[in-house]
Amino acid sequence: MLFNSFVFIGAFLPLCLLVYYATGKAAGFGPVQKAILVLFSLFFYGFWKPIYLGLLFASLVVNYGAFKWMRAAPDRGRTIMVLGIAFNLCLLGYFKYAGFFAESLSLLPGLEFPALNIALPLAISFFTFQQIAFLVDARKDQTFDYSIIDYSFFVTFFPQLIAGPIVHHKEIIPQYASLAERSNILRNLHIGLAVFTLGLAKKVLLADSFAQYATPVFAAADGGASIGFQDAWTGALAYTLQLYFDFSGYSEMAIGLAAMFGLKLPVNFSMPYKARNISDFWRRWHITLSEFLRDYLYIPLGGNRKGRARRYLNLFITMLLGGLWHGAGWTFVFWGGLHGAYLALNQATNDFAPRLAEAVRRAPLLPYVLTFGAVVYAWVFFRAETFGGALAIVAAMSDVPSYAEPAAIAPAIRSGLAADLPGGAVLHLAIGLAIVFFAPSTLEIAADNDTALKRGAVYQPPAGPRFALARAVLANPVVIAALFILSLYQVLLAGAGEFLYFNF
Repeated sequence: MLFNSFVFIGAFLPLCLLVYYATGKAAGFGPVQKAILVLFSLFFYGFWKPIYLGLLFASLVVNYGAFKWMRAAPDRGRTIMVLGIAFNLCLLGYFKYAGFFAESLSLLPGLEFPALNIALPLAISFFTFQQIAFLVDARKDQTFDYSIIDYSFFVTFFPQLIAGPIVHHKEIIPQYASLAERSNILRNLHIGLAVFTLGLAKKVLLADSFAQYATPVFAAADGGASIGFQDAWTGALAYTLQLYFDFSGYSEMAIGLAAMFGLKLPVNFSMPYKARNISDFWRRWHITLSEFLRDYLYIPLGGNRKGRARRYLNLFITMLLGGLWHGAGWTFVFWGGLHGAYLALNQATNDFAPRLAEAVRRAPLLPYVLTFGAVVYAWVFFRAETFGGALAIVAAMSDVPSYAEPAAIAPAIRSGLAADLPGGAVLHLAIGLAIVFFAPSTLEIAADNDTALKRGAVYQPPAGPRFALARAVLANPVVIAALFILSLYQVLLAGAGEFLYFNF
């Protein structure tokens, strides 16, 4: 069930809200409402493939059992934690990586494994990471004696279940203690629907529209077709914008949905393409994953406590595994390693060439251009299905044509474009980039309404006339209604497209 589908918007969500608020107003907000959200969330998850509902249920039971065992036998807490983490990693390893490793080993001389063709259960990366973090915190005695309803609610709450944000138990479970103070139905629905609508518009009107340029370029490159300079940059920039609007749109829809129930999820994006360096980018992009990797991988590896060389290595290993988390493929591993190298190089420049680093920071546009260019370059490997396709695109991106050379889209790519005029693509990309770099983010617009949990030092309180105008738009029900209807009309025309992070 997709957030942008008619069955979700027209049936599931209204019914869930009706039952939730009707029972809450009658008996007060408490365990019954949490149980209602858990049941609806399990139905939401099982709507795709009911068979995987058993997998989610088994994961919940085993992890909660490990948590209770840890509290009952604290002297054996470390052993229990290790066993629980091993269970989660084995589950993730089998469903997500077994086929990848079997295929990789088959490339070695003398080894041959049959294709496993294991279907990837939805959200397994997200709910596995959340539960690993929970077990680690339980071992550190940073949890309370949560009930099974509390724990199930924390893991399965449907707005964040499928593609994040990755939430922390200390953020979501305690919110119910003060829920009665925030159970203003009209306010919750107004703010939540406004944020949800802006996220929906990002996905339906922006992200899906850039796919028409990105998909044929990458398909042609993976198929071995010739890629030109304009083809390559059109595809790379289109995917850069598609991924941004798709995932940030999903995250904002999730925050809007939670707000409809009087709850808050964490901010997951803070205008990441405006980052001044690659470290700044990872404080702004997929913030909840970045914090998870920092707290549960980078710091346990030693962080910056064991010398410069070890710090660079820890950065590289963390991002390498972060790339593997995103997908079972060598292109994802390379993407993660590339970002690890970026981070290590950025830190090494600060350590060994501070004057150069300061000069770059002080340059008016240079730090933004360098960072954005590095991110776009890396996204090519993230998107491409094959290394050959990725290398063809990045090679073409650096193959600047002469002025006499016609800037035409290759026939193999043109045949797949929904709008195949080069000028149309350029205008479309320009509009997308303008929105990314100059428009305030949805959650900055809604900041005064205390809609989400703020994350990261880069988050700035909104100020100035453009924010005032944007907040006025958010508060105008006519504008939101028009945008909502336009988005639904686009869904009616093109169908509900799947979110990109559903694949991870």
